[in-house]
Amino acid sequence: MSVWEIMDYELAIIGAGPAGYSAAIYAGRSGIKTVVFDKIGGGGLALVSPKIENYAGFESIPGSELMDKMQKHAIKYADFHFIEEVKKITKNENLFTIETTNKSYTSKAVILCMGTEYRKLGIPGEQELQGKGVSYCSTCDGQFFKGKNVAVVGGGNSAVIEAIFLKQIGCKDVNLIHRRDQLRAEKAIEDEAITKQVKIMYRTHVESIHGDQKVDYLYLHDLTKDKKYNFSVDGIFVSIGEEPQNALAKMLDTKLDEKGYVIIDKQQRTNIKGVYAAGDITGGLRQIITACAEGAIAALTSTEVLGKKYPY
Repeated sequence: MSVWEIMDYELAIIGAGPAGYSAAIYAGRSGIKTVVFDKIGGGGLALVSPKIENYAGFESIPGSELMDKMQKHAIKYADFHFIEEVKKITKNENLFTIETTNKSYTSKAVILCMGTEYRKLGIPGEQELQGKGVSYCSTCDGQFFKGKNVAVVGGGNSAVIEAIFLKQIGCKDVNLIHRRDQLRAEKAIEDEAITKQVKIMYRTHVESIHGDQKVDYLYLHDLTKDKKYNFSVDGIFVSIGEEPQNALAKMLDTKLDEKGYVIIDKQQRTNIKGVYAAGDITGGLRQIITACAEGAIAALTSTEVLGKKYPY
């Protein structure tokens, strides 16, 4: 019996964000029997972006709406298994065994599109008060803080945009806490934050988060004055970047860079034959438009191990 007769799918895509959706479309349209696994409902971090204005063809669109459009398009071309997390992947010669929370599957090629997850502060009180005033998503939880005082930690575009969003939905005071003496955000976004009366607290470090049943205050260190003090807030939104979800990549022994992102060549190949990677897990710009492009390339490149090589 040949490997083609015993495998469940030709291609398995792990992760249903922009890269995964794009890969599914290109694979399906190339005649590849494809399955896509996602541990939640798809969309990745793009799902919670309040407003996307740099994706070609849409001057402004909520991330949830754009992801919904991509999902409706992609499900025409692949089998999607939502709420089914991949726990283990092993390679035996030229066949991959994929073990999920439901069952095991086999495929001839794999595309890793697991993306990234929010980076934590790693300070006392953060884990204990998560969901009780500690949040990593203003669009998910911001509505609970209308009329209340909140803090956003970070200094990049995402952090400043979160602060602007929280001000727009009616938070009373929005304080942007940044450990350096200038933001890393684009000037236009910084100017908008100032116009919206977001208070920027430079050279300030959050040392701990406090509260009994909910967040009551932060213990801050003003680095300029070398002064530590309690700062009263009802909620804190952490926006200090993302980390690659690379557990499966490590399991497959794919090479990672110093930050934990999967190393690929121009055709999205990893160092393991039959394993490809696309989207935020590969680092770089980490934009929706580049994730889609990488997903398309990975899907078409995977034809090289499927006996259906794409004519580049």
